[in-house]
Amino acid sequence: MAATLGSQVAARPQRRVLDYSSSPLLVFYEVTQACDLICQHCRACAQTAAHPAELKRDESLLLIDQLAEFPTPPILVLTGGDPLKRRDIFELIEHATRRGLEVSITPSATPLVTADAVRRLRDAGIARMAISIDGADAETHDRTRGVRGSFARSLEILSAARDVGLSVQVNTTVTPMNVDQIDRMAEMLAQNGIVMWSVFFLIPVGRAEQIARLDAEQSEAAFANLWRHAKQQPYAIKTTEAPHYRRFSLQQQVSKSQREPSNGQASNGQPSNGPPSYVSAGVNDGKGVMFISHAGLIHPSGFLPITCGVFPLQHVVQVYQDSPVFRALRDAERLEGKCHACEFRKICGGSRARAYAVTGELFAEEPDCAYIPAGYQPG
Repeated sequence: MAATLGSQVAARPQRRVLDYSSSPLLVFYEVTQACDLICQHCRACAQTAAHPAELKRDESLLLIDQLAEFPTPPILVLTGGDPLKRRDIFELIEHATRRGLEVSITPSATPLVTADAVRRLRDAGIARMAISIDGADAETHDRTRGVRGSFARSLEILSAARDVGLSVQVNTTVTPMNVDQIDRMAEMLAQNGIVMWSVFFLIPVGRAEQIARLDAEQSEAAFANLWRHAKQQPYAIKTTEAPHYRRFSLQQQVSKSQREPSNGQASNGQPSNGPPSYVSAGVNDGKGVMFISHAGLIHPSGFLPITCGVFPLQHVVQVYQDSPVFRALRDAERLEGKCHACEFRKICGGSRARAYAVTGELFAEEPDCAYIPAGYQPG
């Protein structure tokens, strides 16, 4: 078992840095693959029972200790499967908060998320809870999640979180089936007291290999809708596995600044008069992001299933900092095709997970980006 790099971690400022060579912004720990839902797009191909290789309690505590040793502490996202299927989940949260980590959780919308469970999550130290809602109505959402009543349950959980003062984020997977509901969803979420809407653009891995995804032009149209709502809604909007939304956002800011005097917009893809959010420019698979599976396999993200290390045989800090794959993913000069020629490559870089899933090449150009860099000629 790998030795720790240090003992207790001294108090450190709670972020957010843009140098991702030494510390990630986000670490996703898949605490279990057990889940009672059967979502069509599940990355984990989750099952009802825990996998026998799942890290045990002591191993999970050691993993948290190692994460606390990063030079800048990451945000720890406990995911699954359904994290509430772990009996020791509250102990893991308490331990992580004691070690100075900011902890978020993504429970499945099942009967396990009772009002009492939500209070316990808050009391254990959870900073934010993320709930998935994949449609503006029950028919759309429940079809995606594979369980009737899931939509209503998600709304009940949002209400329970509001009642105890817990910060809530909504995650949505956008597909051709629900992309026309962006406007309705944006307005619905505005009535539910969320702090962020994270919109995920599909990667064909796991069960999602059978699901249609947006093409480049559909993605661009979705970006336009999201950008419009980012300026209007009382919550922040970000994309997951769509770093080219940053390119779109910056283009909109430049276009507006050329039409009228500066109004103080920020340079990170977020309107300055919108809700505050962490700076996400440049974050990509393996660059500011690390994923650790239920069995301790270390990947650049949950959607890029290249194993770069195995915990506890290797220290997670060393894997993130020194793995050849992680280091290569942080080098924009490795990008190929129009991504290499693109002036936005350092803040975007295209989804490495989508490029790998679609082409089998880690540094291939983003398959679902409509932008053509000036002067670029396909080889």
